[in-house]
Amino acid sequence: MPQGYDHARVQEFWQHAWDRENVYELGEAADPTYVLGMFPYTSGSLHMGHVRNYAITDAYARYRRMRGDDVLHPMGWDAFGLPAENAAYERYTDPQSWTEACIERMREEMESLGFGYDWSREVTTCEPEYYRWNQYFFRRFYEENLVEYTSAAVNWCPDCETVLADAQVDEHDGEEVCWRCETPVGRRELDQWFFTITDYADELLEGLEDLEGWPDSVREIQRNWIGRQEGDAVTFEVPGHGEVDVFTSRLDTVCGATYVAVSPGHDLAVSLAEDDEDVAAYLERTRGDGGMTGVETDAVAVNPVTGAEVPVYVAAYVLDDVGTGAVMGVPAHNDRDHAFALEHDLPIRQVVEPVEGPDPLPGEPYTGEGMLTDSGAYDGLASAPARERIREDFTEVEPETTYRLRDWLISRQRYWGTPIPVVHCEECGPVLVPEEDLPVELPEFVQTTGNPIEAIDSFVETECPDCGRPAERETDTMDTFVDSSWYFLRYLSPDLEEAPFDAELANEWLPVDAYVGGEEHAVLHLLYIRFFARALADLELLEHREPVQRLINQGTVLHGGEKMSKTGGNVVAPHEYGPETTRLFVLSAAHPEQDFEWTAKDVSTAYDLQQQVHGLAQDFVERDDVREERRSHDEYVAREVDRTVLAAAEDYDRFRFHQAVTEVRRLADLLGQYRAYDTPHEAVYRRGLLVLARLIAPITPYLGEEVWNMLRGGGLAVEADWPAVEHEVDSFAAERDLVGTLRADVRDIVDVAGLEDPGHIEVALAPEWKYRAHRLAREADPDAAVVGLLMNDEAVGRHGEAAQAYAEDLQARARELEPALDADTEREVLERAAWLLDDEFGADVTVRRAEDGEMARKAEPGKPAIHIS
Repeated sequence: MPQGYDHARVQEFWQHAWDRENVYELGEAADPTYVLGMFPYTSGSLHMGHVRNYAITDAYARYRRMRGDDVLHPMGWDAFGLPAENAAYERYTDPQSWTEACIERMREEMESLGFGYDWSREVTTCEPEYYRWNQYFFRRFYEENLVEYTSAAVNWCPDCETVLADAQVDEHDGEEVCWRCETPVGRRELDQWFFTITDYADELLEGLEDLEGWPDSVREIQRNWIGRQEGDAVTFEVPGHGEVDVFTSRLDTVCGATYVAVSPGHDLAVSLAEDDEDVAAYLERTRGDGGMTGVETDAVAVNPVTGAEVPVYVAAYVLDDVGTGAVMGVPAHNDRDHAFALEHDLPIRQVVEPVEGPDPLPGEPYTGEGMLTDSGAYDGLASAPARERIREDFTEVEPETTYRLRDWLISRQRYWGTPIPVVHCEECGPVLVPEEDLPVELPEFVQTTGNPIEAIDSFVETECPDCGRPAERETDTMDTFVDSSWYFLRYLSPDLEEAPFDAELANEWLPVDAYVGGEEHAVLHLLYIRFFARALADLELLEHREPVQRLINQGTVLHGGEKMSKTGGNVVAPHEYGPETTRLFVLSAAHPEQDFEWTAKDVSTAYDLQQQVHGLAQDFVERDDVREERRSHDEYVAREVDRTVLAAAEDYDRFRFHQAVTEVRRLADLLGQYRAYDTPHEAVYRRGLLVLARLIAPITPYLGEEVWNMLRGGGLAVEADWPAVEHEVDSFAAERDLVGTLRADVRDIVDVAGLEDPGHIEVALAPEWKYRAHRLAREADPDAAVVGLLMNDEAVGRHGEAAQAYAEDLQARARELEPALDADTEREVLERAAWLLDDEFGADVTVRRAEDGEMARKAEPGKPAIHIS
């Protein structure tokens, strides 16, 4: 190759060509294919996780364009959030300036990477033109009773100085920490704004069953987060302190309750702390972290079924947001209750015995169902009917459905977010800002600790929209996940001034056909967009209640066995090895949903493939030694080109880009071998190279354009059609397997026999009757008597002992038989592929039908006999 492929040399030219032709802008379309990557937070520069995510969507979008689809592939910026505020604070600037600089840098990086976005649809969530619609939705949700303002015990990050939604609290080494900074999270009682996502708990849960295009892991995460449980609420009287409702899914164990435990945030715990110093001290030091710590109180609870008094504990393992925040402790029949009872030396009373199966191990709780014992009038009843009897007998028991899901806390005590459009009036209470006064814009940033908005009197001081008296604006801003809950709708009509999005387009173009992002957003983002879609549908703004049809979770890029991160000090910059080498490597290394290790060796392999493809095209245009007459091996190459087109299309459709790259590499190797074997046929060779350019173009677009242009493909590769096939190759997989198996078998024979210079390779196909026997066996019921069926067939049975032996073999493999090519097709395929054996071993090759003798006995459909001399 006199001149290798230089991405940097051609990048600017092809970027200009694409911009000039507006190839990525979507005009009018009836129902485009909507391909979307989760838009990035404006952190300052792209990292390898971004590159992998957006390489996936870009490759798929380009492929769908080649298949003739109108494709919507937009990009925007998740621009609000605390990290930008903190970064601005550290740099003595303001979040707006910092964010704008980040966006400019990240946009340039995306363009240099060749990502084909419709930039005419760009949205930026920190612009008033966007966040006014967050405020509009807040108003509409408020009017539909989907917003609550209430005092609540909330998660508080002392480092970020803001509250966190439940989904933004992670667990690290058994401790609850902030998802951003990993600071231990505490609890505070604050007046907060909530979206009542719990109104949709059942629908969100049931809708998961229909999301067949979503990974099972994401659906399971959401299912567990919603946490629906069927059971009973049991009211225990607490003399001197009213009553406490406990939730249980095992009412049949109620007679085994030896204590009642409430969460640290429970009203009873707070009430008891007022007069009990031990309880107050415990509440001060615990966060309700799920551990086995606890404190006994002076209160007792009366079991409504047995009448027994049991002690009341405040316990960390009882969570505020699960059930009623109170449990009846049944140590003999619940693992966590058992652990708590052992820790605090509480009685363990077994009231259910197994009917079938082994008894519990000594010292272990029995958590299964069975027969009641030591339960008074209910002794001898099975668990299920006992539950029904207890419900009938006691008014203190009511069937109950509980959820782990809690309402979405959207208040943030920070500057860089959407102002909540509310005014607080002493006379009127919280009052919505009128729609005509939206947006409520952020004031100029001031450097301060805590919430800067509170220090800006000109913003805070206002008049009540209802009564005109002096009032104060709400100083909390919205959780940034509000911004990302509907941005995919704004892409449809980013300049629309009358509404947040064009409803008619949304109803035509949704749901999103392919959405790509990390599984870590299963709750933080993906649950919220499903809630938002349902709320908008109920507001008659949208018809689709599920916004995403197909979800792809991209895996993690590892380096040195750890996730690439700045804190880990193992980051590889996306441009360090060249944008296209990086794109090719991250897509060829593994399936999009799998993690993979970044290695310089594998990156080099991606670079070499680009040079190989470019070199083949350059060699073709610079040399004129081609021929016009068509030979048998030309037909093999022509059909293998078609086989590659079909295989690569299947891989692109299924997001198996690593397999598509394997197809490209296989075809490039074949074309190079073909070129070296003989003077190539001009039309076959040129078509193979043009196919190669189009197959790799979705992944390495600059290379695809360059090779396409060198070969005079016509127009731009990005606008070219996906290659058409010229032959009937419906059985392309079987044909490939046949040739691959033959070549492997020949290599084995040569190696085992130690043949240094084989002179002749004879390939003998099975006799015709074996093909018939194989087909009949495959079509038969595998439990049927295949041997009798075949021996009763005249064409097979007349071959006597040979037929009997083959029939017995087919009977043994009846459930494993794969489809086989017919005899004529198999012979044609192998005759066209014979040149590969000639090229590899330098031997004459003969392909024939074996009708009798040893070769006929050994040969089977798809597995010819081989003799090498």
